[in-house]
Amino acid sequence: MSITQYTAYTTLLQKAADLNYASALLSWDQEIYMPVKGAAARGRQLATLASQAHEILTSNELGNLLTELTNNEELNDTEKANVRLSLEDYTRNKKLSPAFIEELSMLQSEGFNAWVDARKKNDYSLFAHVLARMITIKRRQAELFGYKDHAYDALLDEYEKGATVAMLDPVFAGIKSQLPLLHKTIKNKTQVSNDSFQLNFPKQQQWDFSIDVLKSMGFDFEAGRQDYSEHPFTTSFSSNDVRLTTRVDEQNYASMLWSCIHEGGHGLYEQGLPEDQYGLPLGSPASLGIHESQSRLWENCIGRGHDFWTYFYPKLQTYFPDQLANISLEEWYHAMNKVEPSLIRTEADEVTYHFHVLIRYELEKGLIEGSMDPADLPAKWNELYQQYLGISPKDDKTGVLQDVHWSHGMFGYFPTYSLGSFYAAQFFHQAQKDIEQLDVQIRNGDTSQLLAWLREKVHRHGRRYTSEELCKQITGEGLNAAHFIKYIQNKYSSIYGISNW
Repeated sequence: MSITQYTAYTTLLQKAADLNYASALLSWDQEIYMPVKGAAARGRQLATLASQAHEILTSNELGNLLTELTNNEELNDTEKANVRLSLEDYTRNKKLSPAFIEELSMLQSEGFNAWVDARKKNDYSLFAHVLARMITIKRRQAELFGYKDHAYDALLDEYEKGATVAMLDPVFAGIKSQLPLLHKTIKNKTQVSNDSFQLNFPKQQQWDFSIDVLKSMGFDFEAGRQDYSEHPFTTSFSSNDVRLTTRVDEQNYASMLWSCIHEGGHGLYEQGLPEDQYGLPLGSPASLGIHESQSRLWENCIGRGHDFWTYFYPKLQTYFPDQLANISLEEWYHAMNKVEPSLIRTEADEVTYHFHVLIRYELEKGLIEGSMDPADLPAKWNELYQQYLGISPKDDKTGVLQDVHWSHGMFGYFPTYSLGSFYAAQFFHQAQKDIEQLDVQIRNGDTSQLLAWLREKVHRHGRRYTSEELCKQITGEGLNAAHFIKYIQNKYSSIYGISNW
């Protein structure tokens, strides 16, 4: 009987997954190919699919199956884990009505299109009214979910299970106490130049090299693709259909290079999830923090590392022989790791990056709790950039309109970027201990053993473990940001000639 019930349960979840992935495909198309006039109809289509998926995931049929399957000893460990996690999801989803889901989905489509228009016209006011409505509906969502201490906790939990303001405030307090000292120490040293990244790099050659790098990382182009978008992102419709996007600036090679490697890390995680668990919890990523750990590990620990470019820089020079003929590997390596306050989060260096996340964390926490008015967001944004980084955006596009997240209502997402960097440094430290001569392999252009290690340690587990549980299983301890600080100190000591901190 339990086998029949479990089959019925998987059938329901996979039907819901079919609808959600169809929505994801329409959303991907919305950001890549959809004509402007298609926006209104697309919003309706997405709302319909979201509502139908939600109906399945909150149906009495699913609830009854989960109740009957819970604590059923005939199930194996994998089946029990899926049922346990699905019951948690069901209880949470049940708190939101189909009408609420449809309303939110419609607003997300409207919000995205308003954000795109506002960015094009460099005018926050064109987005402000939709953002205010989005904040209102997300507050309603927090109330429906319920929370103990802070409304923001209910939204955080969607992306990083168990995360709360009480947990994150000390994490970001550590950033505010430690990173300014690191930054000041570097700032007082002779600055390295990144002029080599500011040359003219034709679009097609940038694209071709990015494909070579992604293939070398292990991204399977028979199970994925890469396209251009306004804001780089990764989406997945199954482990065999993963879409990466990037953007290009012919006068700033960093824009495309880092987004490709970063999104490639996300894509490798999606391709590594268990194919036989499609639509089930164990076929889904552990959390957004763990997802971000995969992209930051590849982008920073590998992609901004000297070993990686020992192999790839000669290849890059064949793509850009005129631009790079007189630039040495050391100059290129130093250029990509220049520490300098900047306005764009996705292009920030590893030291100042977390101030970008901190600013967004403080702002969206204030927006959700009601201590900040959306109308005041640009001014407050600029104020915090001046406070933490000593710079101010020149306009809305490089300031408050640079991220797509709030247009989709993704409040609670931004903190996972810093958590991901901390997990990445800790995981990479463990990989260096577990994989013999990993540095030599990377210098030879071979990251296959590293990818196999990530497949074994992270990807194959899906949502079986929380982020903290997974971290303990991999490294023997929970999240410890000291690994990140040590990684930063070791790396930038050589680049900036620092003998002690």
